[in-house]
Amino acid sequence: MRPAYVLTRVGGGLVVLWLVSLLTFSLLQLVPGDPAELVAGDNATPERVQEIRTQLGLDRPLVSQYLSWFGGVLHGDLGSSVFTGHPVTEAILRAAPATLSITFVALVIAVGVGVPAGIVAGLRQGGWVDRAVSLLATVGIVPGFWIGMLLVLMFALVNPWLPATGYSPIGDGIGTWLAHIVIPATALGLATGAELARHARGCVADVLERPYIRTARARGAGSSWLVRHHVLRNAAIPVVTVLGLQAGRLLGGSIVIEMVCGVDGLGTLAINAILQRDFPILQGYVLLAAAIVVVVNLLVDGMYSWLNPKVRTS
Repeated sequence: MRPAYVLTRVGGGLVVLWLVSLLTFSLLQLVPGDPAELVAGDNATPERVQEIRTQLGLDRPLVSQYLSWFGGVLHGDLGSSVFTGHPVTEAILRAAPATLSITFVALVIAVGVGVPAGIVAGLRQGGWVDRAVSLLATVGIVPGFWIGMLLVLMFALVNPWLPATGYSPIGDGIGTWLAHIVIPATALGLATGAELARHARGCVADVLERPYIRTARARGAGSSWLVRHHVLRNAAIPVVTVLGLQAGRLLGGSIVIEMVCGVDGLGTLAINAILQRDFPILQGYVLLAAAIVVVVNLLVDGMYSWLNPKVRTS
């Protein structure tokens, strides 16, 4: 991979994060009315409103507010919660492990189930495996919260095999950690796996119809050799694109799943911040989510360069 390509992609990601920081900062300015009055509540005294206005820095010029906030972001300081007074960074770091654990395991489930199923279905077009995978992939695209409630009912209430709510850090033991996140991760991962299966099946079927595949077969190339050296690599490129998009959707979908499964993660933190109008917390959450999406896109670009050598020299 050429250094210029890497620098271009990283530079583009940094520009995106800077633009997101502008939009995130603008959240406070786009709220109708005085944000300090919204935070203080209806029965707040003028002194309390002025105190909150000073705490949020709303009594300073707009450019000065942004530069001060952005300078703090560059140093890892996202401000302090209006209600608790604790640093936003601490609140996010406390909630992030639960959300990232659920998202990561859900992604593993989605890839481990959806991609192999789609590949097998694409290689056996028209057969019973293809029809079964297509049916399950169609039925499987249902809201994650609905699957989550069914899983909680089946495996936590009717059959108390798994915890219904809560989160246990991985430091308390991998088994305990996995037991607490398997239900929300499965609820998220199944729908994403169904989507990946559909795309993988279509991509494999499309590659098998390419002229170079027919030419290789006419020259006597074996099916297993073609699958290993041509079909999988070429079919993986669009699947990687979908996977990158689904990773961002998993992060967003975890908000509802966390509410269903009673997990105190980033989603719960964001919902509480919206209900309490805790704008510093909400700003920090949006900025972190954008950073995760940018990193995922950079990883997808790196996989492109590995799957498609033309990207390395472009």
